Amino acid sequence: MTDNKARFTVAVPQPKQVQQSGGSQFNLAAETYSYEREALDRIGAEIVEIPAESDADFAAGAKNAQAVIARGRRISAEIIAGLDNVVVIGCGSVGTDTVDVDAATAAGIPVTNVPDVFIEEVADHTLAIMLAAQRRLYEVRQMMQDGRFSEGHPYLRNFPRLFGQSIGLISYGNVARSVARRCQAFGLHVLAHDPYVSELEMTRDGVEPVGYQELFERCDFVSNHAPLNDETRGMISTAQFAAMKESAFFVNTGRGPCHDEAALIDALERGEIAGAALDVFETEPVDLENPLLRMDNVIVTPHIASATSRMMPQTRRRLGEELAAALQGRWPRSVVNPSVLDKTALRRWQPVPMNRGPNR
Repeated sequence: MTDNKARFTVAVPQPKQVQQSGGSQFNLAAETYSYEREALDRIGAEIVEIPAESDADFAAGAKNAQAVIARGRRISAEIIAGLDNVVVIGCGSVGTDTVDVDAATAAGIPVTNVPDVFIEEVADHTLAIMLAAQRRLYEVRQMMQDGRFSEGHPYLRNFPRLFGQSIGLISYGNVARSVARRCQAFGLHVLAHDPYVSELEMTRDGVEPVGYQELFERCDFVSNHAPLNDETRGMISTAQFAAMKESAFFVNTGRGPCHDEAALIDALERGEIAGAALDVFETEPVDLENPLLRMDNVIVTPHIASATSRMMPQTRRRLGEELAAALQGRWPRSVVNPSVLDKTALRRWQPVPMNRGPNR
């Protein structure tokens, strides 16, 4: 919608030709916003790119907008303070670290995300890199390249089979539940820790609920699926890696800053754990001098777990649908700060799930 009769304005930071962090926020420049517009055009909403060198510039440009897309620039407290007419901020990802959610909550603005579009993809990737680490694929591939073909079989005979081992899931949200189903098919015993999920939700799925530190002590694999917030930042550090078995692997396809990367590197170099499988990192893009990139027992991928041909179109469609719902006066389907909803003029049209805490 580009005419002068637009009923609503949706502001988005003008894309810059620079590399963004990974995941679903990676290179999201949209020349036409065609997927978002499938829902927004129907209600007379126009997407306007705001060129800005600073948060103050963007806030000034978005001052009269009714909605904001959090893409390419973090929607900070400074920006939010200047959004006089915004009724919703939309994120085209599961994580909402591109928005100061606390500031949005204080301002009474709902923040939406897309928590259920690419769940199966991330679960698939979690298993892929976990199995690659457990079967030492980097190392046996190097043996072949070095002409040591016959060494692979006796080398792998030093390690137990996957069947019967245990995996601990940190957080028990959508991705973790999908990972649990896959792991059970491989014969793994699944444990989980999530203070925001009822134990009955876990046991109903055949998953054993355990304490946080106990999870690290007992499991052969520890897989992080927690969102990034003040509570989870750096929560996996020296004490947790020290508690793990020397034969255990650490897996992270959630958020990189949830683990203390220096502590992980130290644990790997000391042989305190057997290896790691990582799709996310504390700082992205990753420094090429990062020791994790050179370790044979660490499988690394560049924040691609969600990437498939379906992911980007469907994520952007869903983002448009969430914005359109709020602009028409309805609750979005997924809001990470639901406490604001009753304080807005938006009307409820769907039941509120009560089986977990905040989805961020």
